[in-house]
Amino acid sequence: MIEISSTPIVIIAILGAVGIILPVINVIRKETGSNSFYAVIAFAALIISIAYVGYQFINENILPSALFSEDVIVDDAFGGFFAIAMLIVAIFTTVGSFNYMRKQNYPAIYYSLILLSTIGMVLVAYSTDLIMLFVAWELMSIPTYALVGFIKKNPQSNEAALKYFLFGALSSAIIVYGISITYGITGSTNIGEVIQGYSTLDPGLLPLALLSVGMFIAGFGFKMGLVPFHQWLPDTYEGSPPTITTLLAAGTKKAGFAATIRIVVLGMVVLNLDWTLALGILAIMTMTIGNVAAIMQKSLSRMLAYSSIAHAGYILIGLAVSPYSSLGLQGSLYQILNHAVMKGMAFIAVTGIITTLAVTNLDKLKGLGRRMPITALGLTISLLALAGVPPLAGFWSKIMLFGGALDAGSALWWAPWLAIAGVLNSALSLAYYGWIIRRMYFEGETEKRVSEPKSIIAVMIFSIIFLVGFGVYPDPIIKFVEFATPVISSGFMP
Repeated sequence: MIEISSTPIVIIAILGAVGIILPVINVIRKETGSNSFYAVIAFAALIISIAYVGYQFINENILPSALFSEDVIVDDAFGGFFAIAMLIVAIFTTVGSFNYMRKQNYPAIYYSLILLSTIGMVLVAYSTDLIMLFVAWELMSIPTYALVGFIKKNPQSNEAALKYFLFGALSSAIIVYGISITYGITGSTNIGEVIQGYSTLDPGLLPLALLSVGMFIAGFGFKMGLVPFHQWLPDTYEGSPPTITTLLAAGTKKAGFAATIRIVVLGMVVLNLDWTLALGILAIMTMTIGNVAAIMQKSLSRMLAYSSIAHAGYILIGLAVSPYSSLGLQGSLYQILNHAVMKGMAFIAVTGIITTLAVTNLDKLKGLGRRMPITALGLTISLLALAGVPPLAGFWSKIMLFGGALDAGSALWWAPWLAIAGVLNSALSLAYYGWIIRRMYFEGETEKRVSEPKSIIAVMIFSIIFLVGFGVYPDPIIKFVEFATPVISSGFMP
């Protein structure tokens, strides 16, 4: 009999019930006004969900990371870690939508789709069965297809939704292909049994095993924004409602990494594949192409989109060296949590700018520090944290990532070069981050202050406290990351 542990069930129950009820309430009320009513209900559901996950950690009711289980879903620290990161992003998205959705139609459907997509993201992190993981993946993806094109009268939004849907459908088909090959080889869809089957695989079936791992990398690489699977990302991020861009950039990307760690990294270790070099090359390509492309952008949204691609490369450094350095995987998880806050904060700042000033072009940001001081400060802190400037939280996660690459140098001669590439790319990113900050504070002299949305201010204040507070005193987050990180070694066997 399959048993599903309490934490995922509670999250599904809370978010699922509210997500289903919101449209029903809208029909009963027979009105399109009072958009904030639905936002408050969705916000409350998300707060209760993240509070429950935090309560489970505080009371030590969650087991250490158990990447293998006979159940389809396991209630472990790894899943809980990603659940917290993705619920934070969903909260940012909901709060940032308070003002943005005030003049839009169908608010109940909008917030319902956010909640349903959040369920999918959380379930991806908890899944230990390939079929369950795929169902969760689609539950995460399908609502976002509608959300990206939610502003139906905007041609740019429609174009973004079409591109996102086509690439998303392709990635889902690739994942299904990988699952079918895996099931054909091992006779199981349970991740633990699959990895066990791979460890005793007949040599004649190795090419098929390699193909299945490649399919998973390609399929999950779409959501992670890895090169060369990133082409959809800038157009989609620019054309989406800015609040939904927050959900995509800071939320669904994390689900891709959760699935990759569960399947690809462990499969690579058990198959004894020397794919670490391939992942290392992919990491360097992703971070470099992302940063170089970002420098050439004139739109703040597109610049942050390419920055998001670059950060996928940083996170991939830890995955590349994970079989040889636990510090590398810890750095990846640390960067994932920080990135959820940093990138979420940046795109919510963009939401505030669009809502208030209706601009995203960098030339229009002159004097933003005087016009919207709190939003500008939040955007500045997030950009400096993304660059890894001390004493912000982003500095420590990058130090851990690059330290993991150096630590793996005794087993992988090329691993220190990953650290060097990461440092150089971080320095390169300061070029365009600094350009934005210069426009906001050192250009424009006649601008007058405007009223900033209170919901945007709330997100900025929380994020500043998080990034500065855990930058000055990172020990609690580091211990949290260490507890949530699965133990992987080159000699691992399930």
